[in-house]
This record gives sequence, C-alpha cells and structure tokens, in this order.
Amino acid sequence: MFEEYNEQGQQLIQLCRDFAVEALRDVQRSDGSPFIKHPDAVARIVASEIGLPPECVAAVYLHEAGRFKEVDIRSLKLDESIYTMVDGLDKISTIKPKDTRLEAENYKKLIIQYSKDPRVTVLKLADRLEVMRSLAIFPKSSRENKVLETLMLYIPLAHQLGLYNMKREMEDIYLSYAEPEQYRLITNKLKATQRDREKLMMEFIQPLKGKLDAAGIQYKLKIRTKAAYSIWCKMMKQKVPFEGVFDVFAIRFIIDCEPDITLEKELCWKVFGFVTEEYEQDTKRLRDWITNPKTNGYESLHITVKNREGAYIEVQIRTKRMDDIAENGFASHWSYKGIKREESLDNWLSAVRYALEHPDTDSPEELPQPPSKEIFVFTPSGELRILPEGASVLDFAFGIHTGIGSRCVGAKVNGKAVSIKEKLSTGDVVEILTSKNQKPNQDWLGWVVSSKARSKIKQALSMQELATAADGKELLSRRLKNWKLELPDEMLTELRKKLGYSTLNTFYAAVGNGTLDVNQIKEYILGEEKRHQEAVEAAQAAEEAKTRSIQMESKDDILVLNAKDVKGLDYKMARCCHPVFGDDVFGFVTRGEGIKIHRITCPNASRLLTMFPYRIQKVRWAETPSGGGFQATLKIVAESESPVVNRVMEVAGAFKVSVRSFNVTENRRNGTFEISMKLLVPSTAELDKVVSQIRILKGVIKVVRS
Repeated sequence: MFEEYNEQGQQLIQLCRDFAVEALRDVQRSDGSPFIKHPDAVARIVASEIGLPPECVAAVYLHEAGRFKEVDIRSLKLDESIYTMVDGLDKISTIKPKDTRLEAENYKKLIIQYSKDPRVTVLKLADRLEVMRSLAIFPKSSRENKVLETLMLYIPLAHQLGLYNMKREMEDIYLSYAEPEQYRLITNKLKATQRDREKLMMEFIQPLKGKLDAAGIQYKLKIRTKAAYSIWCKMMKQKVPFEGVFDVFAIRFIIDCEPDITLEKELCWKVFGFVTEEYEQDTKRLRDWITNPKTNGYESLHITVKNREGAYIEVQIRTKRMDDIAENGFASHWSYKGIKREESLDNWLSAVRYALEHPDTDSPEELPQPPSKEIFVFTPSGELRILPEGASVLDFAFGIHTGIGSRCVGAKVNGKAVSIKEKLSTGDVVEILTSKNQKPNQDWLGWVVSSKARSKIKQALSMQELATAADGKELLSRRLKNWKLELPDEMLTELRKKLGYSTLNTFYAAVGNGTLDVNQIKEYILGEEKRHQEAVEAAQAAEEAKTRSIQMESKDDILVLNAKDVKGLDYKMARCCHPVFGDDVFGFVTRGEGIKIHRITCPNASRLLTMFPYRIQKVRWAETPSGGGFQATLKIVAESESPVVNRVMEVAGAFKVSVRSFNVTENRRNGTFEISMKLLVPSTAELDKVVSQIRILKGVIKVVRS
C-alpha cells in the first residue's frame, strides 16, 4: 500500500493503521462510509503527494484513532517524535473558530503554536485537502464552515509553505462551492481556449528561441495557466470579464548563469530586448525590479506584450538565483504579495520547508521551534484570545473587559478553580469569576504581564487614591475644626515631606485609609505651635526694646501715617494687600524690616492678629494725604463681546489716577475678558470713584480690588 517506503517504514505504518482500524471500527463518515477512509486518504496525500517520511503517516493514523474515544497510543512504544506530532494534531483538532474571517491571522498562529514538530502543520494541511476533496459528503451547514475556514486559514498557510499545488487545488474547490456559476464560467472558458493557448505558446516561443540560442544564453521556460480562483480574484478586483485578465497565460524565462550581479542584469535586459523587439510592449505594465529591487529582495523584470493577433501575454525574466530567492527565500510569493508576516514566524516556517525538502531528517527537534512569545487561550464560548507568554488569569480578565478585570476574584481553568495570579498556557479554556466587592490593589501589578492589564490596574489604583484622598481631606478638615486648630499650607508641606509622602493626594489618601492617624497630625501641629511660642518668648525681650524704639510717643500709642516717613520712622506698605490712603489698616512689627502696614482685609490679617498680638501696632492716617501716591490693583471681569477695554481706560483717565500696567486675558471657555489694571492713586476716595464708574459700564461683570 505504501511502496514509497522501505520494509521498516511499511511495517510502522501497518502497525498504526491496524491500531486505527480497531479504534474506528464502528465510526462512520457523514455519508455512512467507514471513517477509516479519511485517514487512509490523508495518509496517501502525505506519502505520495507531499513525500513526508513514514513517521508522519503513522502520526496521521494514531491521531485519527483517538478522535472519538480515549486510546493508549503509547502502548505501541514508538519513537517520541511520532507522539509529539500526534499531540499537535490532537490540539489543532480542538480549534473551533468563532469568527474565522475576523481572526484568521490569530487562528493561523495558534495552529503553528500547537505544532512543536514543524511537520504537524503540513499534516493538518493534508487533512484539510482530503476534507475539501470530500466536501460533497458533509451537510450544508458543515460544508459552509469548512469552506470558509479553508479560505481564511489553510490556503494562506499552504501558500506560505510553498505547497502551491495543494493551495491551488483547495482554492479551486473553494470557488466551485462558494461561486459555482463563476467557477463553471472560468473553467469552461479555459477549456474552450486551451488549443488557442497552445498555438499561441508555440508561436510566441519560436522566434525568441532562435534568438536566445544564437546569443548563447542558457535558459529554461516555465509556462503556466493561471488557476480558476486566481483568475476570479483578478476579475473581481479589476472589475473586468475573463478576457480582461491579461496574465491568464504567462511565460517565465529563467536564465542559467553565474551569480554575478552585473552579468545577471546584462543577460536579463538582453532577453528583455529580444522579447520587446519581437512583440509590442505595454510600457505602463513594465515592472523593473532588477535595477531597483523591492525592499524584501525580490528581483525580476515583468512586461506585458501583445502579439500580432492582439493577444496579451505576461512575461517574467529573471536568473536562477533570483528565482530561487523569489520561490524559497525571504522574498517568496507570500511576502511580496504584501501578506502580513512576522520575522519569527517566517523563520520557523522556513524550517517547515526544510523538513519537506529533507524527508530523511531524523531529529526534528534540531529544527527551530515555533515562536513562544504568545499564548492562545479560549473563553468558554470558544472565543480566541492572544496574550503574552507568562500571562495570568488577571491578564485574561482585563483582556476581555476592564470591568471584569477589576472585579476578578479567580477563574476556572479547564474546569478547575484557580487564583487570579494563576499562569495560563496555550489551549486553556478560562471562565472568569467576579465579585462586586472586589477591587484592584497594588499587589496586582506583580501578577500581570500585559500592558493593557498594567495600565488599567494603575488607572484604577489612581482613581481609588483620589477618592480616598477626598475622604481623608474631609476627615482631617472636620477634626481640625473640632480641635480649633489650623494647618497652614507651609506647615502642611513640611509635615508631608517629613512623613515621606510625595504628593498631597498620597498624604490625604493615607489619612483616608487610616495609614496615617489624624491624632499624629494633631500632635505635630501642637508641637509646632509650642516650639514657635517658645522661640517667640525667648526673643520677646529683645523685640520689646526694638518695638518701643519705633513706636510713636503718644498717649494712645498710635502711629500716625501719611505718604511720607514720620519723624524718621521706618515703615513700609505691605505688598500682599497694597494699602491706600483711607483704608482701615494696622501695623505689624517685623524682624529687621521695621513696621509693615496691612489692610484690615488683608488675606494674612487673620493669622497675624491671632498668632502675634504682641507685635500689632495701632495706626491711623494723617488728616490729609501728603501728596504721595499709593499702588492699587483692580481685577475686572467683562463680557468678551463688549468694547469694554477702551471704556475702562477712559474711566481711569477721567480721575486723578495713573495707570502703571494694563493686561487683558481672554477666557474663551467662559466667553470673558479678565483685566488686571495697576493704578497709582492718592487715596481710597479717588480709587472708589474709579471702581464705581467701572462697575456701571455695560458688559462689566465684576470689579474687585486685590
């Protein structure tokens, strides 16, 4: 039955076939015929059409023997490589694509991932070819699924492996079922024009053959008629009838010469010259990939010519080296058609090609193994998910949905309950378990490897921190109010740094989650106030002497102010509130800068009056201003549509004030102008006049003094 192999190989195959016959004794195909016919047909394809070694044929029989019931194939005590191939085929047979059209690339990767021995993929292709040849025996629904799977998964794999005859046959079978009318049209047209093509070929080659022989060019021809499926694809893509497909008939010249780039180019262009001298060329369809090879290394001259009868013929011209690269190297047809590929996958698939070309290889483990940077995992409904190698249940959960990942408490992997940090493997079926009370924590970041999971966990932790920080801030504020204590910004910053919190959010979050006890903050505030009080009391004696030296000698102990120094007294207007003659003010005795005059409405007034009452100096303005000026800043908010800017300047010019600076900022979000105007004024009376006039301007929303 398998004359291709020696006696030892035939004995191995017979042993495994007998095992399969016994295991499949009562199993039938869809048409009622014995199921053993399927592995017999696949084995014949593997042996005769592909030419793989007998171990591969044995693996086919053992795989099919275990399809419908458990069998102990290891009782046969065969070479381990056979069991490796059977294991790969068993795993591939479990793949049930949910939507092949959408996830074809992923399912192709999964097939290859399961193929630890590279020949497994080829065996699966042989199996699929037999299924396509037997499509008529399957129910309509099953047939439609198999046709779609073949188009999206197995035809591209066959093409990538260089199994062009297998690919071509599966494509044509696909077309005969998917588009039967188009298939009949194309095949009948090919049959009807066969004699014309043969005649055309003879007429085309004859004059060229003479010229090439005369030039001493060694070559061979590859002549082919395009497959029905490929013709149909071009008809659909280009929206042309059968007659509009130019390359139904193609001739390829393969020049035999030394692999010298200069010589190769010279000979290719010489053949090109002979062809275009004899036939009219379509210059629009010239493709010169010899002068400028494609980035993937593909080199060839393509030209479409028209003979004297007006028939179009595609001609490809290349050397043997160029043809070898195009057919077998990194510039294979798979690559230069622009089909998606990955370098690691290509390297491994090259090993498959090597296994096909070297059937006597005894150690398939020496060949490169399939890429292992990804794992392929399924949902209970059969959806395929691809994750990085080392991914956990948490990675899978976040891969499905962020909400599911955030509430994940564990999973059932292949029916067994596991924790959220359980590592997954290719082929696992994972059912996620969730709880509404679950939420991410910092430990989760150490249990995931996918970027999506890490990003979503960090985002969730950040949101949790913000919410906890808000609770902590509210709690601290409430406690401080009960204790009648204040925590100024300067003191808060010092405390945060002392306790090692990088941001205010982390500080308040620690309060919110109880990591930082609010009583610890209370003790810090009280300690700081006590320390400050002690320092003040220690310096008070010296301060009193200085304070007495600068206070006015009056029965009311009041400092009288005007725009100039009084009796040589050293005082300054505070920059935080810019007092103007007429404002309610008080003096504060500083350490080294004399007395600072503050408005009673100054933002710092409350703190100074409460914490340092012994350094407060009563002051009052003189009866009349001395003629000096005071700086004041007005903040004006106005509608951006109104011409208010010029009017504000007009108002300022109408009074005894001097404009020192005027800045306008547009707030597009609110549709307003925000105006900052610094003035030099003689008194609050004049300033009040300016403010009152600006407030009544049309379009002005608010005027405040800062």
